[in-house]
Amino acid sequence: MLVFYKERLAFLAVPKTGSTAYHTALSARADFVVTGPPELKHAPVRRYDRFFQNIFRKMYDAEMEIMAVVREPIDWLGSWYKYRSRDDRIGHPHSTRDLSFDDFVQGYMQNPRPEFADVGSQSQFFRTRNNGFGATHVFKYENQDKILSFLQDRLNMEITLQRENVSPKRDLFLSPETEKKFRKRHADELSCHNAAL
Repeated sequence: MLVFYKERLAFLAVPKTGSTAYHTALSARADFVVTGPPELKHAPVRRYDRFFQNIFRKMYDAEMEIMAVVREPIDWLGSWYKYRSRDDRIGHPHSTRDLSFDDFVQGYMQNPRPEFADVGSQSQFFRTRNNGFGATHVFKYENQDKILSFLQDRLNMEITLQRENVSPKRDLFLSPETEKKFRKRHADELSCHNAAL
């Protein structure tokens, strides 16, 4: 999470949407940087609103606009699948090393989810509190040019991104049956992505 006080902007870090590269590029420019623990670095909208936004409201009578990035849901799951197949995950309950992507997505659709597929939900990340505010600027991950343009204009600076947190290459084959089932069961995830800029 990055907060730019003068610009009244909070950049929330949705996991697996390139937030680490933005953190690296913008940490020195931000007024408030949260890099850990993961529950705070990746604080969803309602947690940010309840705790962090409240600080700005009560202490400074200021409201931060919230920006975040959302990824196409199957692509997002593919990123998690690859990330959890790293060598340092071998033997861990999160490891996807010995699973196909289809197995991973099938696991994601179970209730409860097995540990290896328990990666949260982008639509839940954007849920607001009953009396809270939602994200003001939500960008699609694939529209990096729009994200960069927005940030460069808002922060009045040139931004150079480097690739970070690169996961191993894996086959992301998904059977038509699994994809159809996912799209039906998780329509909220697709709607969340479709509504973004």
